[in-house]
Amino acid sequence: MTENNQPNTEPKEAFETKSFENLEENQNNKTTSDTIEELTKQIENLSKQLEGEKARANDNFAHWQRAQADFSNFRKRVEQEKNDLIRYANALLISRILPILDDFDRAAMTLPKELEKFTWIEGFFLMRAKLWAFLQQEGVTPIEAINKDFDPILHEAVSIEEGVEPSTGKIVSEFQRGYKMHDRVLRPSLVKVGKGTPQNTETNPKDSNNQPNQA
Repeated sequence: MTENNQPNTEPKEAFETKSFENLEENQNNKTTSDTIEELTKQIENLSKQLEGEKARANDNFAHWQRAQADFSNFRKRVEQEKNDLIRYANALLISRILPILDDFDRAAMTLPKELEKFTWIEGFFLMRAKLWAFLQQEGVTPIEAINKDFDPILHEAVSIEEGVEPSTGKIVSEFQRGYKMHDRVLRPSLVKVGKGTPQNTETNPKDSNNQPNQA
């Protein structure tokens, strides 16, 4: 027989090698699939953790913003209280000086004309002017009262005057001047407030004549 007619048989070693390569390839494919699945789960877990951390970060940022706003408001309030303390530090002292100013004003109103020519009277008015200048520097201003509408914040009514309708609610006289320091009332004005009353109606003579006589 010739060599071409001999049966072509694959060596046993080659078959075993090919089978081992197929097995190894299957194992590698299985390992790769498991690895991809495991990585996918890890990515999902990391994504969930990332979302949780983002939510926590947003919550912390919101808390920080609120704390920052509270601190800013607190700082503004403290600054305002400090400014008010400085601005009104002399309020109590000035309120005790106001009666002295009242005495000056009452003395000036009752001063006889024949005394105005004396030099010491000029000194009296000069002291009053200096006292008022000092009070003005501290932010003291008089409260307007006469012919003004009654304001319970600025005025204190001590009496009521009956009158005609236009005077209703109007201040007709002032017993003691009131003062403000900046926008705060140091002392309200003591005033008399007008109260309108209807005018008397004249009786018609015909009505009286038509009334029946009673025995």
